[in-house]
Amino acid sequence: MFVKRFFEPSIAQTSYLIGCAKTGESIVVDANRDVDQYLEAAAREGLRVTHVTETHIHADYLSGSRELAQKTGALLLLSDEGDREWKYQFAQQSGRVQLLHDGDRIGVGNVRVDVLHTPGHTPEHLTFLITDGAAADKPIAAVTGDFVFVGDVGRPDLLERAAHYAGTMESSARTLWRSLQKFAKLDDWLQIWPGHGAGSACGKGISAIPSSALGYERRFNWAFGIDDEDEFVRRVLEGQPEPPKYFASMKRINKEGPAILGGFHAPPRQADEALSALVESGALIIETRPAAAYAGGHLPGTLNIPFNASFVTWAGWLIPTTADVYFIASGDTPDQPKEVVRSLALIGVDSVRGYFDRWAIERARIDGHPLTMIHQITPDELSERLKSSEIVVLDVRGEAEWTAGHLEHATHMPLGYLPDRVNELPRHKTLVTQCQSGARSSIAASLLERHGFPRVLNLAGGLVASRSAGLPMSKRPACAASP
Repeated sequence: MFVKRFFEPSIAQTSYLIGCAKTGESIVVDANRDVDQYLEAAAREGLRVTHVTETHIHADYLSGSRELAQKTGALLLLSDEGDREWKYQFAQQSGRVQLLHDGDRIGVGNVRVDVLHTPGHTPEHLTFLITDGAAADKPIAAVTGDFVFVGDVGRPDLLERAAHYAGTMESSARTLWRSLQKFAKLDDWLQIWPGHGAGSACGKGISAIPSSALGYERRFNWAFGIDDEDEFVRRVLEGQPEPPKYFASMKRINKEGPAILGGFHAPPRQADEALSALVESGALIIETRPAAAYAGGHLPGTLNIPFNASFVTWAGWLIPTTADVYFIASGDTPDQPKEVVRSLALIGVDSVRGYFDRWAIERARIDGHPLTMIHQITPDELSERLKSSEIVVLDVRGEAEWTAGHLEHATHMPLGYLPDRVNELPRHKTLVTQCQSGARSSIAASLLERHGFPRVLNLAGGLVASRSAGLPMSKRPACAASP
């Protein structure tokens, strides 16, 4: 049996290619939209992709299963578990499809794949038990998707908090409890091959370790150490991070069937004269330069989302999947435009219309187009200015961070929700954006500027620097911004 793990760091997502060396058949589990990586890996090992499947309808990225099956002629295997709301709507219109149920068995050459229905994270969720039939008669591993992670379990609140199915959090948590009790009875040696690693919003404490064993998880994973169902429900729902806004559209698109991409292609490079016209028209132009470079001089109205490890997360929060997007490259490597397109396509932002090279900003300045800056304010300067009533400190961190401690009199508005709530903020005051260290608040400052706020400052060093400087902290809720 051949196994290759694929890890996509931008979304902390894992997929698997599992093949039989004797027959050349293979199965891909939880493919993302970069389908060529699976084909290239299979070809290197002399394998054909004959089966494609996924553990559930994903919320955090667009699935590549449909495209991979269409490209290879593979049998597409999809869950038929769960209620009617969670059936794949494209299944009957997609070539060779087999619907899966609890207890089904799939043969991939000498590799045996047994299907377990493990609901809780989602109603239709499946886990796949993998047996190397050439060497053993019992499973060596479980591909657990978003059911069991290393050190954590899949969150059961997304149906309610992301897909907006009211009243489902507690019942899903109880379903997850029952799935765990059943799963815990399997053999200690069973390897756990999860669908996500540290950094994913599909859990709150996922380990960076890529795999584990059931015996280890039973001993050290908090979810297996709780004997009381009510206590489990309380713990699993407590402290979950805000689900990114794009999760709702990912669920819908993955259920209906993602568009076939046919590969990633760099968008056309735009002529310099188009940049100022696009700025004037209010087009969505993403500045991918680092925050410090952007703050030092940029065209007004552009949105700064640095092309770093957090790019996909904040792009998913702040860019509508239907938007026409332009971007300004941050580097001079020829591959970056294609890399940006690939990153956005992973979360369904497919309408990238063009890009400008990194020098376009300087050429615009030379040609007479005024640049603007995002000025930084130090904690000491903020302390002095807070003595007047003309300053509003806007804390853009998550709910759990806010609850743990925040600046006195700050207003809380998480960055991901800021586009929908900008009208709650006063335009006649100076807004000071603040996060933990300064990265998210820089994005927030650019967003506020794009929405026409005339006086925006960024708190240098964020809460970390403010605490060191002795600014007063509070754990009590602060008042909302006054108009």
